[in-house]
Amino acid sequence: MDISDFDYELPEELIAQVPLEERDASRMLVVDRKNHTWSDSHFSTFTQQLHSTDVVVINNTRVIPARLIGRRLTSGGRVEILLVRELEPAVWEALVRPGARLKPGSIVDFDEGKLTAEILDEPGKELRQVKFYCEGSFENILEDIGLTPLPPYIRRASGASSQDRERYQTIFSRNPGAIAAPTAGLHFSPRMLDQVRGRARVAEITLHVGYGTFEPVRVSDIRQHSVSAERLQITDSAAQMVNETKKEGGRIIAVGTTTMRALESASTDLGKLLPGDRDAQLTITPGYFFRVADALLTNFHLPRSSLLLLVSAFARRDLVLEAYRHAVKERYRFYSYGDCMLIL
Repeated sequence: MDISDFDYELPEELIAQVPLEERDASRMLVVDRKNHTWSDSHFSTFTQQLHSTDVVVINNTRVIPARLIGRRLTSGGRVEILLVRELEPAVWEALVRPGARLKPGSIVDFDEGKLTAEILDEPGKELRQVKFYCEGSFENILEDIGLTPLPPYIRRASGASSQDRERYQTIFSRNPGAIAAPTAGLHFSPRMLDQVRGRARVAEITLHVGYGTFEPVRVSDIRQHSVSAERLQITDSAAQMVNETKKEGGRIIAVGTTTMRALESASTDLGKLLPGDRDAQLTITPGYFFRVADALLTNFHLPRSSLLLLVSAFARRDLVLEAYRHAVKERYRFYSYGDCMLIL
């Protein structure tokens, strides 16, 4: 398949720029894969779709303030660094702008010397290697001066709103390491999560959302695209809950594409979920056979994205794109702070 087969028209005004005042007030499009139908609903009705034999799997990663704004030590020019992955203590892979102008040895200053960064490698690569220097804890300084790494389609300065520091986190985030939120989880309020726990069981896993999740698909043939690895952790208790539920005929409901990728990356060919820490290296495209998840709660994703490919693999491209066109017609809100789909 060609990546152009996963395109759709989206009016810019439907891209959600701010979160709703109440997390669980979003709309929800319920998609039935078996009957090739959909219906308009609200996330507040999510628990009505659950059975006592279900397990709802959530991703408890926590977004770090990964965007840093500094100045070149020599010229004073503005430099923006987005942390992507820690390679070793104090050394990170990062997106650097303007990357082409920064040669090895270039020094960037943040907050009048509270933190400095040295560019280690030559220009040309999309991801550069950066070494940081500071007194005290790098994590504490990052919390102090780092900004919330909002997606570029949210048209305001990253971190400009103090609300984003809290709102661009799920209520169950606890393990720092992500550079983007698992956005399907943003719909859960404490009240809604309590209702879910009263209706079904909940399992927590961790997948630290990295650059691979939002990296553009730059090839025409989707078979040639590879999603970069992301670190995942699955506890013994979570794996046992999922495996027992599958054995007893219950459903596994993945909250978000990151959770879906984690579950499928950590499963055997027979669908047994394996506990432990590993990299999620799986790239899911149409034709993939899903071994663990039976349903998916997800937001609406960008055209031509790896996330749209994953959703299309789960629910068939034609059904997904038809549902997306309906969502556009009905003025659903799209992307990170937008509405959601429940695919059954």
